[in-house]
Amino acid sequence: MVLLLLLIFPGGLVAAFAFTGYAVGSLGRVGLRAADRTVWLRSTAALVAAAASLLYAWGLLHLVGAAVEAAEGGTESAPLSDCVTPGQEERASTVVDYTVSYVPLRFVCETSGGGDFTSDTVPGYVNPGVLGLALTAAGVAGGAEALAVGRRHRVGQNGEH
Repeated sequence: MVLLLLLIFPGGLVAAFAFTGYAVGSLGRVGLRAADRTVWLRSTAALVAAAASLLYAWGLLHLVGAAVEAAEGGTESAPLSDCVTPGQEERASTVVDYTVSYVPLRFVCETSGGGDFTSDTVPGYVNPGVLGLALTAAGVAGGAEALAVGRRHRVGQNGEH
């Protein structure tokens, strides 16, 4: 599990750099003043997607830390430190294992009674932030595509090239 987390984390960083490169490259290719609305919208969508990727990677970093600590702790890690919540120490004493969820990002503590609960390992703003940014990027990209399709349709009707 730790290995998978360590493989996914760089992917989030690479995605952020790729989205940023696309945004900057698109604007640089045509120039800031010559860029039309479609180019600006696509670049904006790419920058918002880069922010979503970075925020997801930030959440993954928290999960990597928790998973490494749990894996290296062995028998000394009972209860898992990421499963101890102030005021609910008794619940943490029943933790026997953990799992990691990637969508949404969360560290799940499994109890001996067959139940589970989510720890606060991943900051509370990460999942809603990633969702909001991803939906915003998709909406802006969809708007850019609709604008481009409308422009091609108008050009096709007028017989222009």
